[in-house]
Amino acid sequence: MPKKRSGGGLSPTQQAAKFLGVSVLAGAVLAGIALPAVGALGLAAKGSVEGFDALPANLKTPPLSQRTTILDAEGGTIATVYSRDRTVVDLKDISPYMQKAIVAIEDSRFYEHGAIDLKGVLRALNKNARSGEVSEGASTLTQQYVKNVFVEEAGDDATKVAQATQQTIGRKIQELKLAIQVEEELGKKKILENYLNITFFGQQAYGVEAASQRYFSKHAKDLNVQEAALLAGIVQSPSRYDPVNDEAEATKRRNVVLNRMAQVGDISTAEAEKAKKAPLGLKVSKPKNGCITAVKNASFFCDYVREVFLSDKVFGKTRKDRAKVWNQGGLTIRTTLDPQAQKSVQQSLKDHVNQSDSVAAASTLVEPGTGKVLAMGQTKPYGYGKNETEINYSVDHSMGGSNYGFPTGSTFKPFVAAAALEEGRPATQEYSSPYEMPYPEPVQTCSGKPWLNTDGATVPNESESEVGPYRLKEAMALSVNTYFVQMVADIGLCPVMKMADALHVVQGNGDKLPEVPAVSLGSKGVAPLTMASAYAAFASRGMYCTPVVIESITQKIGNKQKSLDVPKSTCSRAMSEKTADTVNTLLRGVIDSGTGKKAGLTDRDSAGKTGTTDERKNAWFVGYTPNLSGAVWVGSASQQVQMKNITIGGVYHPLVFGGAVPGPIWKDAMTGALEGKGSSSFNVIDIPDEDKDKKKDKDKDKDRDRDKPDDGNNGDEGFIAGLTNGGTGDGGNGGPGGFPGGNLIQGPGNGPGGRR
Repeated sequence: MPKKRSGGGLSPTQQAAKFLGVSVLAGAVLAGIALPAVGALGLAAKGSVEGFDALPANLKTPPLSQRTTILDAEGGTIATVYSRDRTVVDLKDISPYMQKAIVAIEDSRFYEHGAIDLKGVLRALNKNARSGEVSEGASTLTQQYVKNVFVEEAGDDATKVAQATQQTIGRKIQELKLAIQVEEELGKKKILENYLNITFFGQQAYGVEAASQRYFSKHAKDLNVQEAALLAGIVQSPSRYDPVNDEAEATKRRNVVLNRMAQVGDISTAEAEKAKKAPLGLKVSKPKNGCITAVKNASFFCDYVREVFLSDKVFGKTRKDRAKVWNQGGLTIRTTLDPQAQKSVQQSLKDHVNQSDSVAAASTLVEPGTGKVLAMGQTKPYGYGKNETEINYSVDHSMGGSNYGFPTGSTFKPFVAAAALEEGRPATQEYSSPYEMPYPEPVQTCSGKPWLNTDGATVPNESESEVGPYRLKEAMALSVNTYFVQMVADIGLCPVMKMADALHVVQGNGDKLPEVPAVSLGSKGVAPLTMASAYAAFASRGMYCTPVVIESITQKIGNKQKSLDVPKSTCSRAMSEKTADTVNTLLRGVIDSGTGKKAGLTDRDSAGKTGTTDERKNAWFVGYTPNLSGAVWVGSASQQVQMKNITIGGVYHPLVFGGAVPGPIWKDAMTGALEGKGSSSFNVIDIPDEDKDKKKDKDKDKDRDRDKPDDGNNGDEGFIAGLTNGGTGDGGNGGPGGFPGGNLIQGPGNGPGGRR
């Protein structure tokens, strides 16, 4: 709805009717004051009250909504967000010219009368009668302030705003009585200060400080006489006298204010004439509201901060309560965003994937041991145009992410290994691992009802040369599908589910992972932030910490500040130190000699795992150092693009797999984020290699480049089909979810998960 001062923009007839009502009410109120014992005014009209004395005389002034500033970890501004752009200032920080201008044009007898200016009423009646039009009103500055309080309290509720501004006798009587209270309690200077901070000046600017910044890019205390006159003139009708859109009309109005200032003796006639000849001198600052304006390419991080605020009960019992605090604003939110890490993530994404590509990439970095989210970026920027999106690919749907997250492929295999190690299986565990095999059955579940391979589904490895037996170390490095199928059959599904729960690995829609074998190969969609946080538990030797993005919050209410409680990371042991150390050793092997060689860091210990899903619709690399964990996803949000014979970032790829595109993104992002920062080493476990003679025999059949992808039918890790729901899968993508602008996000899916 249009925002204008109450009474602005009315027709002459409407203004006359309003003025007549005010005049009558002034007399009625005086009668009520003179005859308190009577206790009734005898007024009867829709919306009126039975008696003046019966009206409450306690004006509840809500805290003025102000802008909120979101900062990075070093105190740099990321973005400003607001329901109403306002910065409350003291009267001493408002130019004397501004104070005089608003009084001159709105209520020149402000310092001479009480809440009601009876002399002004009579004078205005006489002047308007002689002119034949409404050229002067009778509402005092105090009355206007009371009405603005009602409007402020209504917020963005159109119904409440209408009630606050309705032109009824009852409403006017209430405003007049409250104006009397305000005059008695606050005094003239405080009323003027409050009025200048609450009133609307157009162009999304509430209060004189925001208006001064919007139109002149300066503080309110620095306004000169002609600038002050312009702002004072806008108040009556912000749309009509908008200097940005109608300079001529705004100039006329400014000059009216200057003339009035001269008439009441605030400035000389000569000063007024000189000021009237001056140009408007606009130096407009465009409104910068919302996460879409965030610097450091941190729009999605900013939006995630907002979602955390609105969803966490530490900020209020209900979402409505939390939204009220957020919209009230005045918050200074210091976040965990590391400027160096954020810059590195976004630069790496930009270097490897173009905004206009048919696929997107997203990356999130998390600090092990604290849960702090240090960086969050993606190649499709926040926006509403082509190759832009409102969807944050890094987080769950409830926090502004995709409907279901993205299938993780073989990046899930370390969770299976951790579960087996916790169950007492040795790091040298060996399985026959044939090239292809039927999914073994029965597989035990937490419910006690075993899973059965009723459809006779089979699972292959990447190529026919990948034939066991394998031990865990080599099976992880090469991401051998049949090995992990046999491991799940050995230990059962329940330990895997318990490990996923301990690492807080859930689907992107918030649901728990289904207890079916295909989940062990990454068939279900998970958000990158979830994966980065889970892998951070390996880096911190088994301690999982919930992700956090807010370090501290202070809230300014009026001119006072207070600190708010903020969510804290909760850390819990997800696995033993020995298990975590063993997984770290295994995943170092993935980078040293396995599918993730292109992602390895050269200056410090690193570990990680690749993942590629069915039909190459998703490619992942999730990895970490002892002090930083990160996940990179590449794919189509709609799950409609198969990454075969595709150009990404200007580079042609016959087949995309986890070690090729996501791996280098992760390497560059981590390198920049950790530059100049200390390094430490993993606690490495000695895991004996396979028997040399046995390994030599197998190597005769494996004279090939381990990084070379397959023919594209099964991805670079091979895959199982249709196992997620007891062998009745549909390919893993389900029906499309829905977002406008072409951003269709995959459905829950029932089919295959991932590969290498």
